[in-house]
Amino acid sequence: MIAQKLAIEVLNAALATGGDYAEIYLENTISENVTLDNGKVDHSSRAQSYGCGIRILQGFNSVYGFTSDLSRKSLLTLAGQLSRRFEGERKISVKEAKNERIPVVNRMHGPLTDVPVEEKIRLLREASSITMGVDSRIVRCQVGFNDSHKDIEIWNAEGSVAHHYKNTEDHGRFFDEAIAKEGNRIESAFEGPGRCASWDWFVHTLDWRERAKKAGETAIRLLSAVECPQGKYTVVIANGWGGVVFHEACGHSLEATATARHLSVFSDSIGKQIASPIVSAYDDGTIPNEWGSNNIDSEGHATQKNQLIKDGICVGFLVDKFNGRRLGMEANGTSRRQNYQFEPTSRMSNTYIAAGKDNPEDILKDTKLGIYVTNFGGGSVEPITGKFNFSANEAYIIRGGKVCEMVKGCTLIGSGAEVLMNIDRVGNDVALGQGMCGSQSGSIPVNVGQPTIRIQNLTVGGRGGKLV
Repeated sequence: MIAQKLAIEVLNAALATGGDYAEIYLENTISENVTLDNGKVDHSSRAQSYGCGIRILQGFNSVYGFTSDLSRKSLLTLAGQLSRRFEGERKISVKEAKNERIPVVNRMHGPLTDVPVEEKIRLLREASSITMGVDSRIVRCQVGFNDSHKDIEIWNAEGSVAHHYKNTEDHGRFFDEAIAKEGNRIESAFEGPGRCASWDWFVHTLDWRERAKKAGETAIRLLSAVECPQGKYTVVIANGWGGVVFHEACGHSLEATATARHLSVFSDSIGKQIASPIVSAYDDGTIPNEWGSNNIDSEGHATQKNQLIKDGICVGFLVDKFNGRRLGMEANGTSRRQNYQFEPTSRMSNTYIAAGKDNPEDILKDTKLGIYVTNFGGGSVEPITGKFNFSANEAYIIRGGKVCEMVKGCTLIGSGAEVLMNIDRVGNDVALGQGMCGSQSGSIPVNVGQPTIRIQNLTVGGRGGKLV
C-alpha cells in the first residue's frame, strides 16, 4: 500500500524522540451486507474503507494515531505529531526493511465480496421460506449475509531493520432470526454461523437449511416455555455456544490487557489452581478457516495455540507486545484490532474448554434435578472480580436425568472463579460457536466453545419459584 522507502521514512520520523518501537498498520476493507425481511430484500450495501494507524512504544508508554489520508505528507505529519508526545533523543535509526513470509492458516478460493449479490439473495430467500414454513405463528423472519475482505500491510521496527508483513482477512456470516407470536406473547430465536471460508462452503457444507429450520422451531417452543425457577442448582451447559460463559467470565480475565495492570481476578494466577482438575482450556488462532482464526495477528506475529489452563492450573495469558513488557512475557500471536482506527491489544480468537472423558448423554442422565442451558443471549461481566450475569435464550428443567419442560427468563449468576472450580463433569463433544466480541480494540470475530459441562451450586435467577 505504501513503498518501502516511505515506510522507512515514516518509521524514522516516529522514532525521532526516543521511541524503542514503531509500527505502521495499513488496511483496505471491502464489506457487503444483504438482509431480507419476510423474503423481501430489506437492505443491500457495499462499502470500502481504508486508512493507516501508527503506534510508538517507549518502555511502558504507548501513543497511537490514525488517518485515512495515505499521502506522504499525511503519514509523516501523523508520525511527527505522535513522536512529540515523547521527549528524548533518537535511539533507533531504521536503515532497511525485510519482507517476512507468513504462515497460511486460512486458505481461500476467492473473496466472498466477489460473489454476485443475486446468488446470496437466492440462498437467503430459500432460508426465509424454510423458517416461515415451520409454523403459521412465525410472523417475521429476518435473514442475511455479511461478508468482508480486508487487505493488511504492517511495517514495524525496534532496531535498524523494519519487518514487513502482508495479510488478508476474509469473513462471512449467515444469520436467521425468527419471531413467533401467539396472543400477546412474542418470542424470537437466532442462528448465526460464520467462517473464514469461500462461498462454496456456505452453500454446500454449512447446514444453513437446518439452521433456518431450527430458528423457527426454537421460537415456536419458546411460546409455551414456563418461568424459570430460582435458587442454587446443578446446571448443565451444552457444547458450542455455551462456551460464551467461559469466554466472558474467564477468558477476558486472562488477557494481558487486564492481567498486566492487575485489573483481573487472575492477575497473579500463573502456576496456581484456578479451576477443577478436570478442566483444561485453550485459545487457538490456528484452526484452519475458523471464524476467529488468522494467519498473523495485528502486530505481525504468527497466531498460535496457547494453553491457558492445564488440569485446573493457570499456565498462560493472552499476551500482546505492549502488555508483555509489563508482564515480562513474549507476545504470543493474540494482538487484535477491529480496524486501523484502534490500537491493538491482547484479545481472544477461538477460545474453548478442552474435551473431557464424559459422554454428554451420561452427564444429563446422572443429573437428577437441575437446569440445562443450550443457548445464551446477553450478559454482563465485571473483569476485576469476574462476577457475571448471563441470560439464557434456551433452557430446560432436568428431572430424573431427563430433559423436561422449556423455561424462559433464565439467568445464570456467579463468578468466573466459582464456575471453574465447580465444574464436576466435562463431556467429549467440543464444538464452537461464532460471535462478535467488543473490548478496548473494537469489535472482532471470535469463536467460543466447550464440550457439555456440568456445574454444581450455580445461582439461577428466574420468576418460577423453587425447582421441585
